Amino acid sequence: MTINCKGNLIDCNIPKVMGILNVTPNSFFDGGKHSDTEAILFQVEKMLQEGATFIDVGGYSSKPNAEFVSEQEELNRVLPIVQLILNRFPETLLSIDTFRSSVAKACLENGAAMINDISAGKLDDKMLETIANFQVPYCMMHLRGTPETMQTLTNYDFIVKEMLFYFSERVAAARALGINDLIIDPGFGFAKTTEQNFEVLQKLELFQTFELPILVGFSRKSMIYKILNSNASEALNGTTVLNTLALSKGAKILRVHDVKEAVECVKLYEKTSNY
Repeated sequence: MTINCKGNLIDCNIPKVMGILNVTPNSFFDGGKHSDTEAILFQVEKMLQEGATFIDVGGYSSKPNAEFVSEQEELNRVLPIVQLILNRFPETLLSIDTFRSSVAKACLENGAAMINDISAGKLDDKMLETIANFQVPYCMMHLRGTPETMQTLTNYDFIVKEMLFYFSERVAAARALGINDLIIDPGFGFAKTTEQNFEVLQKLELFQTFELPILVGFSRKSMIYKILNSNASEALNGTTVLNTLALSKGAKILRVHDVKEAVECVKLYEKTSNY
């Protein structure tokens, strides 16, 4: 199970870690923390040294009820960061967290390696065509509605069955355009209640039927700290627990704020799987 990133074949049979770099002022955990050049470069270097395979750059907060950001504002936030990072660390495999084809296109033209789309192409009709033109890996997430409306759209009859149908349709649409390297993300916290998030995690192995890498993003989310009666800043241990469970159910990419701990999680999990 491999994906081709800028000519590098990434073997996802050994799970990989994707480090999160938010350049939004309103991210639920680290909003505004990475708002100047030195802070950004320091954080990227730290995540790379700690073992991140990918760095995921996002300029539009997708937290529940996130406010609208124009395409131009998103580009103004993200594109200079792409250029900054690749100028300093040219071998970095940059993932761009966007659902807009114009943002994806500009970032890919400037050296980004893959696109991470919370809408799987459903919020921009030109996204799949853009991915096909550039032939880069594409992560498609399960989502209903938009970040502004998703938490009102949690009425499922059989959530996992409906998600499997959703991915079947989106994978078929991508394949029809000749997109080769696909990753699926169940979208924990997106259009799902806390109970639904845990039901999806409990049945995560069912998503292996697509024979595609599964990306999970639990990092410091409310599904953890609501259960533990804490907050995002205290949710690292809970994140590690859920990452471990996800690895045991077939997850291949951990998208996290805390790279060192996630890499340790993968190493220990891989050690136990050798027996």
